[in-house]
Amino acid sequence: MSSSASSSLSCPKKMITLKSSDGETFEIEEIAALQSKTLENMIDEDCADTSIPLPNINGKILAKVVEFCTKHAEVGVDAEGLRAWDAEFVNVEHSTLFDYILAANFLEIPTLLNLASEAVADMIKGKTPGEIRKFFNIKSTFSPEEEEEERRENQWAFD
Repeated sequence: MSSSASSSLSCPKKMITLKSSDGETFEIEEIAALQSKTLENMIDEDCADTSIPLPNINGKILAKVVEFCTKHAEVGVDAEGLRAWDAEFVNVEHSTLFDYILAANFLEIPTLLNLASEAVADMIKGKTPGEIRKFFNIKSTFSPEEEEEERRENQWAFD
């Protein structure tokens, strides 16, 4: 075995420790952590030598975020296989999708943010405003008369 081959085998992977809002800790390879702009900045500024607290993300969601970043950092994953994996990853309850969006936004993970946002958009595609309000449990602030006036003034949005 050549010396370059043996040195690449013995090179330890740098691990980053993340701590969720509920105290769970997760280890993620640095290469996977670089999917996150927030974590990348912390790594670049040598702020990732200890556990990184993530007060906005609970353990259940952080475990999924680590899984997502690890999968997207894998070498040799074919695009079609990754698309199928992504589709399965976002095939969850809408409350979990919202948690993905919040975590992806906080950690600045554009691929996850876009994927989860597209999944939510697909869920509401073709629904009426009333159906969307019901889906998201949004209480209307308009009286029936005000809502009818809005519909008349903005007919293009209801076509």
